[in-house]
Amino acid sequence: MCKIIYKINVSLNGLIEMPGCPPDWVIADEELFRYMNNLERQVGGYLWGRGMYENNHALWATADTQPMEAFMVEYVQIWKQIPTIVFSSTLKQVEGNARLERGDPVAVVTRLKEQPGPDLSVGGLQLASALIQAGLVDEYHIFVQPIILGAGRPLYPALNEAIRLKLVETHTFNTGIVYLHYQR
Repeated sequence: MCKIIYKINVSLNGLIEMPGCPPDWVIADEELFRYMNNLERQVGGYLWGRGMYENNHALWATADTQPMEAFMVEYVQIWKQIPTIVFSSTLKQVEGNARLERGDPVAVVTRLKEQPGPDLSVGGLQLASALIQAGLVDEYHIFVQPIILGAGRPLYPALNEAIRLKLVETHTFNTGIVYLHYQR
């Protein structure tokens, strides 16, 4: 049975974005990229919502054609090889190593979890929230950024019951980012 992993950058006060502001508050240096590259190599597929797909595709699809640091080129090469399922009822098509899924995400991911295979990483707040509420997320990989945002979207959806987690790993980066890895 594969695991579903929610991996995200978050502010110290639990927000993942500020309205109308680019995510330039996220520190993404060589140390963080190299760490994340190792995590990405362990992922067998991405589960993304429309927004996550559009943002990542715009940012990384042709990034390796531009001059960039070796650690970023490594990330792009890893990213391009990982198959992606994009959940959207509005997109007409997807490109690269992605396929479009119009079915109910909870039903689709429930079926995927029942099959043997590599772990899957979920991205996009709306999709991740639906999977968290359905009890389908097995691990949380949280990168706490050393910043407090004024307002924005919270990391987790409102829940009807608590989710008990076990801390399995931590890592502190030179920039002050703290990585927290929890399992259900």
